[in-house]
Amino acid sequence: MKQDYTLTVYAEDQVGLLSRIAIIFSRRKINIDSLNTCPSEIEGIHRFTILISETEEVVKKLCRQIEKQVEVLKAYFHTNNEIVWQELALFKLPTQQVAEKMIVERVLREYGARVVVIRNDYTIFESTGQTEETNKLIELFGNYGLIEFVRSARVAIIKASDGFHKKIKEFEASEPHELTAINEYLNEPDDVFTL
Repeated sequence: MKQDYTLTVYAEDQVGLLSRIAIIFSRRKINIDSLNTCPSEIEGIHRFTILISETEEVVKKLCRQIEKQVEVLKAYFHTNNEIVWQELALFKLPTQQVAEKMIVERVLREYGARVVVIRNDYTIFESTGQTEETNKLIELFGNYGLIEFVRSARVAIIKASDGFHKKIKEFEASEPHELTAINEYLNEPDDVFTL
């Protein structure tokens, strides 16, 4: 059964990686509902947050395919219950409508929105919340001459995570794989092996 999954991908900051990841979705005819990229807590590593609606089996395959990209360090997937997530929204309304109807106080109190800009011809509100809260504000502001609206992509933090930097340190501290050790031995300069 399809449900919302949030994919979190950690990757090196490389040009062209985003388009290669997007192609993985488009080849499978999977729509990306929201996409956010930003630097992570580790210098040189970026974090992709991707929201899709799919089955768990398909999402597992997607993560494995994404991890095949050379620059990708790790791809995780989580349901909404396993993460804390928010999105930002901005709403532009005619100032005259807002002032006449006295909705500012109601919006600030009930929805936790805040006024960002007030001009003679328009007022901009900002809200942070989940999709349902944003949709309620769109409906409310639609009654007051909503001029323009924009919503950010989802940002999410994994509840059960200690941070990706800890995973990197664990990887760096782990013993090298047996084949890696053999390869390093064979690549030593020739004079090391003289009898």
